[in-house]
Amino acid sequence: MKYPQPLQAARLVRRYQRFLAEAIDAQGERFTLHCPNTGRMTGCAEPGWTIWYSRSERPGRKYPCTWELSQTPDGDFIGVNTARANGLVAEAIDAGVIPELAGYEHLEREVRVADEASRLDMRLRAPGRRHCYLEVKSVTWQVGAGIGTFPDAPSERARRHLRSLMALRTAGHRAVLLFCVQHHGIEQVMPAREIDPDYARLLGEARDAGVELLAWQARLSPAGLRLERALPVRLSP
Repeated sequence: MKYPQPLQAARLVRRYQRFLAEAIDAQGERFTLHCPNTGRMTGCAEPGWTIWYSRSERPGRKYPCTWELSQTPDGDFIGVNTARANGLVAEAIDAGVIPELAGYEHLEREVRVADEASRLDMRLRAPGRRHCYLEVKSVTWQVGAGIGTFPDAPSERARRHLRSLMALRTAGHRAVLLFCVQHHGIEQVMPAREIDPDYARLLGEARDAGVELLAWQARLSPAGLRLERALPVRLSP
């Protein structure tokens, strides 16, 4: 996935009002940009860090710049635009990058499932094969050396998705949870047990019920991003 134009760098001043951030550009001018991330962004938004942003030419847009990446003092890129995760995964599936999800002919997005009136990110179909339901979760919170955790705040929505995947697996479908890791410093993924113990418990139950747990790390740069390699998912240290 390439950006229409290479991203531009700025220095983060602060994130505020959830969807906005203030930064200083290369010319020393202070400006406001859109923050496309509704989460806490723990460890992704420290004042003084270098951030990278895209610019929209759409007329009438109040904040034409969108925060796409953060860069840690160690040089690790972090993808903060959560809307990119599903596109990254869909692109990787189409290209046959993820072996476990290869061989499907049709990919549907935002699929409604019967239980709990919820939606899952994707459904993969092919003649003669079971439907494969897929939910994607973006992982950007690094705790300790090389460990990425999810979620960074208690999430009933994430728990609901796990219950939906378990129900689909019980009904005879394939059910997959894929952690899209958008942080170069993360080497393995674990549930954030201290943040949401109910999610950590459900994740173990989902695995035992046959839900497949995958994690793939994205290679990020100001020019573009792509899923590059599989990482282990561990339920306990």
